[in-house]
Amino acid sequence: MSALSQNYSFYANAFANTGLVGRAQAPIAWFLAFVPGIYSKSLGGNNYDIANPRRFVENVQKDEKLDKAETLSLFVASLIAANYAGVPVETINKLAGVYLGTRVLYNITYIFLQENRSFAPLRTLVWNVGLVSWITLFIKAGNRL
Repeated sequence: MSALSQNYSFYANAFANTGLVGRAQAPIAWFLAFVPGIYSKSLGGNNYDIANPRRFVENVQKDEKLDKAETLSLFVASLIAANYAGVPVETINKLAGVYLGTRVLYNITYIFLQENRSFAPLRTLVWNVGLVSWITLFIKAGNRL
């Protein structure tokens, strides 16, 4: 078997037993990662400094890049690892549901509650719960191998 066909079979089988919910988790997470950026850009039409318009775009892009890069790729990697290791589908779906739920809550706190500094600990808590969910997937995958 060639290296190319071995790699293809790994990726093809990685999500073979997850069902429809399992296959939708990564695209949903990707969409949720973009929601704050879409929202912030929609507000920028009249709210940026006309004398320095690049400053607004730079800040938005910097925030978006950091937020998505922190968890999205690791979440998808944890899904692949858990599926490959044979972690039960119910466990994967529950932990992925926790991650997706925390992304929704994080987006709500990021978009609507960021003006009130008293909600900053809530945003941090929500982010950490999502972090623990994909770390748990990696641990469960490691325990199965």
